[in-house]
Order: sequence, then structure tokens, then C-alpha cells
Amino acid sequence: MNNPSTSSPAPNNTAGQPTDVVIVGAGIVGLAHAAHAVANGLTVTIIERDHHAAGASVRNFGHCCITAQSGELYELAQTSRKYWLEFAERAGFWASESGAVVLARTEAEMNVLRELSAVREPGQVELLSPAGTRDRLGAAVSAADQTHDDGTHHGAWPGLVGGAFLRDDLRVDPRTTVAKLAEWLSQQPGVELHWNTAALGFDGNADGVTVQTSRGELRAKQVFVCVGHDVDYLFPDLAAEHRIQRCALQMSLAAKPSGAEFTPAVLTATSMLRYPAFTDMPAAAALHSEVSEKQPELLDIGANVMFTQRPDGTVILGDSHHYHHTADPFLDEAVTATLNTEITGRIGEPLEILQRWQGIYASSDVAPILVRETQPGVTVVSVTSGVGMTLSFGLAHRNVSRLS
Repeated sequence: MNNPSTSSPAPNNTAGQPTDVVIVGAGIVGLAHAAHAVANGLTVTIIERDHHAAGASVRNFGHCCITAQSGELYELAQTSRKYWLEFAERAGFWASESGAVVLARTEAEMNVLRELSAVREPGQVELLSPAGTRDRLGAAVSAADQTHDDGTHHGAWPGLVGGAFLRDDLRVDPRTTVAKLAEWLSQQPGVELHWNTAALGFDGNADGVTVQTSRGELRAKQVFVCVGHDVDYLFPDLAAEHRIQRCALQMSLAAKPSGAEFTPAVLTATSMLRYPAFTDMPAAAALHSEVSEKQPELLDIGANVMFTQRPDGTVILGDSHHYHHTADPFLDEAVTATLNTEITGRIGEPLEILQRWQGIYASSDVAPILVRETQPGVTVVSVTSGVGMTLSFGLAHRNVSRLS
């Protein structure tokens, strides 16, 4: 679903009273800020340089990875979860309390899951047997899909020694969520949304902030600049200070597999080597050594082997991680083949690839979040750790709450 409008008239508040809030960027972080501002009774103007959302917010798994965060990110993720569900109901987009399943094929993988389960509240990380893992994934058992007397399993989801169910994780559809949220926001009183309108600069004074745009000036009491990995386009010094790079990902879409329908997100060993709740566990070091010895090619491409099924049955597959200041657009077929071969082995049947694309997000080794007031009334907000969907509504709630 794309936004129906491919252009916008000039903003109409240039000569009148300023809007309460201007949001620069109509990705999920920007729209989450707009949604909370609307909920707090503020007037909002949103501008987006593209004709519809085309960046990180539509190129991801649609997985709100709540459970695998730690520290401040965990608190933000739990707040975000609450508001993902609230605004899904308000705006009418699909959000599923489906949780996530982590597949374990070795004892080293299970040890990480056991340790995480032991330090979390009861029920949040549910340890599973091989059969319990398949049950959580909805795998149908047939004559060709059975566990035999020797303990081997043939058919769907082969090779498991167990797994874990992450209760609090959510699923949304990345292809439709942002567009539906934008459409709902545009229909709310006191909201203007302007596509194909770029921010060019910001001037503050005692009366607020003037935003120079490609369609004229906007005036606001508060501006949130939510442009993801493109902070360097507007604030190059800040991007350099925060050491923001673009993380490029290789991802694919597969046709609905025959007999495989699963609502949870599906994570694997490489996922446990990327998300902080797992890497904080003492057993993570042994898991890293095991993967390094047995499948070094996955570490070489920065793999997070995981997959999610959209409501239409198609499956999002991924992903790899490569870091650049400017990401080349060219995809390495060997990387995609490595990922998709690994996922095919996890599901237990061939996959028909329909699409391939380059995902992208902001990454920094300084901090996972950037929130910086560059001048009075202008705040730059970027999630610089690949969990923008996960944290979006929680981070927006915190930032907008500070306006009152």
C-alpha cells in the first residue's frame, strides 16, 4: 500500500500561527512522534521528501524485537509495545501479539536460551522441546513430517534440539504499516502531511522555529527531525560526532511455502549473537566460538538469519550487515544465496524467491540512540542500532512527553 498522494500543496501555515510540532520524516519514528503529539492534543505538520515512505521503515522484517533488548532499550521497547498495540487499533493496521520463536540446533544455542529464561520474569522466555518448538510454529505433522524412533525428524523444521518462545515480541507488516499510519494521521484534526517536501534548514527565534522547506517556510514551537540514516544530509557535523554509518542489508521475499504458516518471528543462533539480551548471557561466548568454527561464512557477512511471514503468506528472509557512509546499491548474490540456503534448511522445504532488495538503517558504535537538541526547539532523533521499528513508539512517547 502506497500513500495515495504523490505531491503536496504548499504548507498553509507559513503566514499564520505556528503549528505546535513539525515532524521532518514520515518513516516509523517520525510518524510515531506525530501520533503521540496528536494524542496529546497538539497540532502537527509532517513533511517527507519522498512521495511515499521508501526507506528503512518498509524494508525490514516487521518484527518488534521486544524481549531481546536490555537496559534502557528494553524499557523503551516495552513502552513501545504498549503504544504499537494502541495505535494499531486506532489507525487500523495489522499488529499481532505473536511472539517470536528462537530455533536451537545445538546445546550451545540452548544454553543461551536457558540463561536468558532464568533471568527474566516467568513466562517471558518459555523454553521449548523440539516438538514444542514445532507446535509454536504451527507445523502440521504428516507421514512425511514425523519424529522417528531414533530421534531424527524429517519434514518441516528439521534438526532441532529445542527452542524458546519470546512472549512479548510483536509482528507488523512493514509493507503496509507506515502507509496506513500516515493515512490515519492525515485524517486527524490539526494534522497536515506534505509529501515531496524536503527540509532545507532551521532558524530559531523567541517565537519558535522557522523550517525552510522546498515548498516554503513552516513555523513551529518544536521540530523533531526523524530522518534515520540521513542525519548527515542536514547535520553532517552531528552525524560525524555520533559516527553514524549506513548499515546495508540483503533481504528477500519468498512465496508462501506449502504447508508452512507461522505467525511468530523466527530467530536463530546468529540472532542470539546480535541482540543484547542474548549477548549479555555468559553462554554467548561459547555460542560465538561454535558458530565461528562451524559456519564462519555467516559471521563473515554479519548474518542475522531470521524470517517472518506476512499476512499474505509470503516470507521475508534475511539478513546480512555491511557498513558504509554511502552504501553502494549493488547486491552480492553469494551473500543472498548463503542466507536463503540457511533459511531453506531451517524451514525444511524449498523457497521460491519473488523479490530481493537492500535494507538500510542508521548504525553507530557510539550509542544505540541519538536524541540531540541542535538548537532551541530543534531535536534530532535517530535510532542508530537497527531496532527503529521496535523502539519507535516508546522513544516518541518519551520525547513528546517532555513537551508538556
